[in-house]
Amino acid sequence: MLTQAQQQAYQTQGHLALDELFSPQQMQTLRQAALKIVDDFDPESTRSVFSTDNADTNRDHYFLASGDKVRCFFEEEAFSSSGELQQDKSLSINKIGHALHVLSPEFKAFSQSKIISDIAKGLGVIAPEIRQSMYIFKQPKIGGVIRWHQDASYFYTMPMSVVTFWFAIEDATLLNGCLQVDKAGANFPLKEQFKRYPNDSTELVQLTNIKWPANERALPLEVKAGSLVVFNGVLPHFSEANRSDKSRHAFTLHITSAQAQYDKLNWLQAEPVPLTSSSGLLSN
Repeated sequence: MLTQAQQQAYQTQGHLALDELFSPQQMQTLRQAALKIVDDFDPESTRSVFSTDNADTNRDHYFLASGDKVRCFFEEEAFSSSGELQQDKSLSINKIGHALHVLSPEFKAFSQSKIISDIAKGLGVIAPEIRQSMYIFKQPKIGGVIRWHQDASYFYTMPMSVVTFWFAIEDATLLNGCLQVDKAGANFPLKEQFKRYPNDSTELVQLTNIKWPANERALPLEVKAGSLVVFNGVLPHFSEANRSDKSRHAFTLHITSAQAQYDKLNWLQAEPVPLTSSSGLLSN
C-alpha cells in the first residue's frame, strides 16, 4: 500500500499525509453515523455529571469509564454560566469516544478495512491492534484549543508503538483548527505520561524537562476531506481553537503493536481489537 518513499518520509518526519484516500461517500457514512449518535444522546442524562458540586470528579469518572463505551463529551464553551446549552445539541458535542470501532457498525466496518491494516503494517506496526477510537467535531465558534501533547503519553508501550490514524471527515484548514505538528519532532523525547492508578486517581507525570516546541516550529497539516494523516506517538502536535463558522470533523484510531508491552497504568485498559483485514471495504 505504501511506497518506499512514503515509508521513508514517515520515518524521517514522524508523520505522513495521504491525500483524499477515501471517497466522499465513505466519509459521509461516518459523519451520518456520528450525527445519529448525537441525535440519540439525551443531554439530560449527563446533567448531573457536569453540573454538580463534584463536577470535576464526575467528569473524570465519566471519561475514565468510557473506554469500552460510546459516550458524548461536550465542548467546554457549550454551556452558559447558568448551565444551559448555548446552541443546538448537534453543535455542542466536542467528541464521541472511545469504542466506536467496537460498538458502532459503521465505524467498526471502516476501522477493520484492509487498507488501514495494510498501512499500519507498512509503517512497521507488528500485529496491529486498535486501542481507542474517537469522533472529533471541532465545532464552529466554540471548538477548543488542544495543547501540545504526544499520544504516547496516553498509550505508553515498551517499546513505543502507538500510531495515530487521523481521518479528515471534512476539510481541515488553519481557519477551522487543523492539526499542527512539530516540524522536527519525529524523535522528540516523551515529555509526559498520563497514569491511572488502581483507585482511579490520575496523574500527568513529567518525564523530562524539555520544553514544548515554539508555535513558530509548527507545521499546519491542511488536508481535504477523505485524507488520512498518520503520525507516531512521540510527535508533538496541537490544534488552535475553531472560531470559524465551519466545523472540522475527524475520526481517529490509536493503534499499538500486540508485541509491545502495554502499560498497566495507561488510562484505558479495555481489550484491544486486532486488525484482522477481514473487511472488503476499499478506498478510492
